[in-house]
Amino acid sequence: MNFRRLLNALSLSLAMGLAFVAAPAFAERPGTQTAPKLDRERARMNQRVFDRVWSDVRREYYDPGLHGVDWNAARRTWRPQALAATDDRGLYRALNAMLDLLDDDHAGAAPPAVARRQDMLRQRRAMIGLSMRPDPDGSDGYTIERVVTGSVAAEAGIAVGWRLEVQTESEWTPEQDVIEGQPVALSLVDLTGTRRPMVLTPRVMDPQPAFVADRSRPGVVVLRVEGFEPGLGRWMGDQLAGLPAETDVVVDLRGNSGGRLLEAEAVLSCFLPPDRVWATRRPRSGRTVVMSTGAGCGGLAGPAANDVAVLVDGQSRSAAELTPAALQEARRALVVGERTAGAVLISQEARLPDGGRLTLSRADFITSGGVRLEKNGVQPDLVAPRTAEDRRTGRDPALEAAVSALALPRAEQALATPAAPF
Repeated sequence: MNFRRLLNALSLSLAMGLAFVAAPAFAERPGTQTAPKLDRERARMNQRVFDRVWSDVRREYYDPGLHGVDWNAARRTWRPQALAATDDRGLYRALNAMLDLLDDDHAGAAPPAVARRQDMLRQRRAMIGLSMRPDPDGSDGYTIERVVTGSVAAEAGIAVGWRLEVQTESEWTPEQDVIEGQPVALSLVDLTGTRRPMVLTPRVMDPQPAFVADRSRPGVVVLRVEGFEPGLGRWMGDQLAGLPAETDVVVDLRGNSGGRLLEAEAVLSCFLPPDRVWATRRPRSGRTVVMSTGAGCGGLAGPAANDVAVLVDGQSRSAAELTPAALQEARRALVVGERTAGAVLISQEARLPDGGRLTLSRADFITSGGVRLEKNGVQPDLVAPRTAEDRRTGRDPALEAAVSALALPRAEQALATPAAPF
């Protein structure tokens, strides 16, 4: 089973903490029929959720031909499995297996617990303090990419690169919620391959900010953007306003799974002149819509004149790809890091009957240079991979490469480290 459709949801919702809730225990007393009634309720909800997902794809997906997929055949294959699911994990496995047929990284269904974590991402809440991503081979494992400072996970010694394995139905999975003070049993494997089972107790922590400005380096400001969330364009303009022209700007979009298209347009307006065409999109109707920059950006009177680098990696997706692509094509920024994910269709979300969330692509996207980034991604000007060992030890080759390149005259920046073929 390929869980790549949950990458966006998990990368954001788990970034600030794992979640867990024990399944309610329904003790059936002699002579009662409690369990069969609950089973019928589960099956009824499974049916509502599956039928909603199937019909929304058929009516609203940006490609009326559904990429050649026989959607009726898909229904016959996956509906029985979805209706027979005994929990959210089984239901959403079936839904995402069906959506995988579209070969579209934006087509995915997030279980209710994941949707709730997304909704509470910037709120004070109970958490463990890990960010992880599903293994790309579709197995039941997850790789830890970040450990939040001061969290119970950090105190337990969990490190970047460890894996969470799910081997039995009774083990914790990301489809479950979190409750303050309720222990979470995790089956972990460290970097040496040694199994490290742990039981951790979530505690309430303040949220991590979506946008952070780092001015600790002389002559450089690093603007770290976790997601294209409401207020990003205004925040970006405020950070750039009054910045000396000789100060270099690094916009860090690594691990950024995208977000609002309007915020991407606002960010581009911070660096490009007004009314500059940077892309086109084509929805289900086939009508081409031209996308261009607006006038102004937060507290900034006009486009910033500073030299700019944008950091990207394989988990930069959607708006975090189209933004560096537009700046790269306009020769306005140096793109540094690793090739992006190639998940750039324009999508929208819809709430499902059980509280889960369906994400579907509603429009295709082509850059102003005629490039379709979907399945291709953005190739950086300077290639600077960051390994798990780099993360563990705090090294940041991409940031170092970007700062060094920006220190050169603009004409020499793109030649600082030639991009290697992928």
